[in-house]
Amino acid sequence: MNPYEVLGVPENASDEQIKEAYKALVKKYHPDRYQDNPLADLAEDKLAEINEAYDSIMRMRGSGQGYNQGYNGGGYNGGYNGGYNNTGADYQQVRRSIDAGNLGAAEHILNQTGDRSAEWFFLNGVIASRKGWYDEAVNSLQTACNMEPTNFEYRQHLNSLANRGQGFQNNAMNRGYGRSNDDLCCQALQCYICADCCCDCI
Repeated sequence: MNPYEVLGVPENASDEQIKEAYKALVKKYHPDRYQDNPLADLAEDKLAEINEAYDSIMRMRGSGQGYNQGYNGGGYNGGYNGGYNNTGADYQQVRRSIDAGNLGAAEHILNQTGDRSAEWFFLNGVIASRKGWYDEAVNSLQTACNMEPTNFEYRQHLNSLANRGQGFQNNAMNRGYGRSNDDLCCQALQCYICADCCCDCI
């Protein structure tokens, strides 16, 4: 679809008009408005489409391209993050490096960026999660979500990481790691009984 049609604005709309339309649609389809609602999944899909459309328009305008140059999003659709200056170009380069699996280059570019915006924390969280640094990834993604609570992409990545973390925790419990207090008491009692038997035998 034409990204301008997704946002409901003409192609000659000003940046401010596009931004206002984007904010209104994000507010309309925000997940908080659809809790325990059968339309929640549809709202999430619509919000993802809105974020992708806004990101696409800003990319096209920043590079001087027209709509016919393509609108298909990428691995990470940043949504509204406050403009596309040099810092925005740096962030796009970080995203491309992450997509290419070059985490070292992505991290280097990110660390050279003086800006500590929500997008910075989001990308830092993505890099950390790719490296397997769960705690740092969660902290960075949570910071990004706190700074831009209406950004669906940030929230989606945080929720996905949290679900994966829960899966790791369940697997650990099933394999005997991270046992409950009752399990630890039983284990301690078994050790005590075995030790007592060994002393009697000696």
